[in-house]
Formats: sequence, structure tokens, C-alpha cells
Amino acid sequence: MKRFGITIPFEGVPLAEQREWIAELEDLGYTDAWSAESDGGDGFTPLVLASQWAPSLRLGTAIIPAFTRGPALLAQTVGAVSQAAPGRFVLGIGSSSDVIVERWNGIPFDEPYKRVRDTLRFLRVAMAGEKVKADYDTFAVRGFRLRLTPAEPVPILVAALRPGMLRLAGREGDGAIINWLSAEDVAKVVPYVHEAGPGKEVVARLFVAPTTDRDTVVGMGKFAIAAYLNVPVYAAFHEWLGRGERLEVMWRHWKEGDRQAAVAAVPDELVDELIIHGTPEECREHVARYVENGVTTPVLAMLPMGVDTRRAIRDLAPRG
Repeated sequence: MKRFGITIPFEGVPLAEQREWIAELEDLGYTDAWSAESDGGDGFTPLVLASQWAPSLRLGTAIIPAFTRGPALLAQTVGAVSQAAPGRFVLGIGSSSDVIVERWNGIPFDEPYKRVRDTLRFLRVAMAGEKVKADYDTFAVRGFRLRLTPAEPVPILVAALRPGMLRLAGREGDGAIINWLSAEDVAKVVPYVHEAGPGKEVVARLFVAPTTDRDTVVGMGKFAIAAYLNVPVYAAFHEWLGRGERLEVMWRHWKEGDRQAAVAAVPDELVDELIIHGTPEECREHVARYVENGVTTPVLAMLPMGVDTRRAIRDLAPRG
């Protein structure tokens, strides 16, 4: 089955008023709705609502940080959502970043790889209904048993940027979630997911602005790229992808505290690589390049760049 997803909830519309929007996704041919969790709503509430508003959509988190909920609470939440949407829920977890984990939540961002790995291993056991009494490298659980177990196994995907986490996603997870990369970058990233064997899912969150106003996209896109690519995990990712020389000036200005100069130093062509824009047809062609290079589930994330969001949802839909 070919999958085509979209990020919910939609920006600028109160969540309680999005019922018709989300219900329409099924008619438009979207197969998936994925949430995120950073500085907006939490990652689970929109999916619980969508489970009742759009009963055929597959629902996923892209992503839930492994640090910001205790292991037992995370298992309880997954159990509840999976019962609200039996057989339709996918859990995406990841390390997130030091900004979200440490600066915003006051939790030490220590050993992120191990924390994600340990959380994944714990959830496998807990969601099977087994009693967990184990010492992991990053936490210990003493005698927890999940009473609200999923009716069907919940796939667990791992948010991954560089080889270590990509390999973990393919080896112990059910696939990977990737973002902030170009269609061409996918060809470098995906093979690591499949080292342990083929068939793993690769979900990509793709930032989209279906508009021909390139000046607006470049201006706002530079700001978004500077904000993300100065987060250490994303800076390391793009250094690994080979963009170190192109981003060196931007990183230097940011470290010096000159945010305006840093934004200006983002190359225009990098906006074209990382943000999908243009006519709906051009956007579709750009999304198709991600799929050709190994993405199995493209998930659109609409950017507020002077575009009517609902019109864009319809224009970019599989049956648009």
C-alpha cells in the first residue's frame, strides 16, 4: 500500500475546530496523519481526536522525545492511544534535542542514543503485557506491568539522523523517521536503515509551501533553517551530510550572537533543497523524488508562508 501522510494539527486553527479538516483527509486520499511535539500541542491529543474523526487514517507520532516522559507513563499513553485506534497507531520516538529536553524541560540530555535504545527495548516488553523489572543503561524499572495493553502490536519507529541511530531504527525498530534533509540526502541516509535487512519503513517529514512566491519562501525558509540547523544534533547531521563548508559562515555568526547575519548567510539554494515549494504540480514532483530515493511514507508539514492551508491540503492531496 502506498502511503501519503500529513502533519496535524494544522497551524492557526483551534484544535476543536479541525474536525471537518481531519475528516476530509480520508476523502482526499491521505492514508496517514502524524503529529509532532516541540512547542505546540503535545503529540498524543491530536491523534486521539483524529482516531474518532477519521476512523480509517493511520496515526503516528513524529516524534515523542524519549526523555520527557517516564518509561511507565509513556507505555501507559501508548496503550491508551492504541486502544482508541486499534491497529492504526504507530509510535515514533527519538532523542529530540538539548533545546527541548534540557532548556525547556529541565532534564539532562545525557546519552541520547542509549536513552532511545533503552526506551525502545522497555516498550517492547511492556506493551506485550510482561512485568518489567530491569536495569537499563539510562534508567531502571522496578516491577511495572501495563494493564492497558494494545490489542495489536504497535510499530515503533526511531527518529534518526546519523548512522548510529539509523542502524538502531533498522535493527531494533520497525523503521526510521527522518526530516530536514533533501531528496538527494535520502539516498545516503536510507541504506543504514536497511543494513540489518530490507522492508523497514522510512517516514520523512517534508516541509512544504505550495506557492510560487519564491522570495517569501526564501526569506522565511532561511529563518527556519537557521533556527533548526544551529541545534547541535542538526548541525552535526548536516556536517555529516557534507554541508559543513556551505554552512560554516552561518554557524559562525550564530555562535557570535548575530542572528540576522546568520539568517542572511543561509544559501538560497539550500532553501530550495530543504523546503518543497512551487506550484502544486512542482511540489508533487519534488515529493516523488524523496520516494524514488527510499522514503516509503512522505508526510507533508505545511509551512505558514502566505498560503491558504486548507487549499494547500486539497491541492497536494493524492486525489487532489
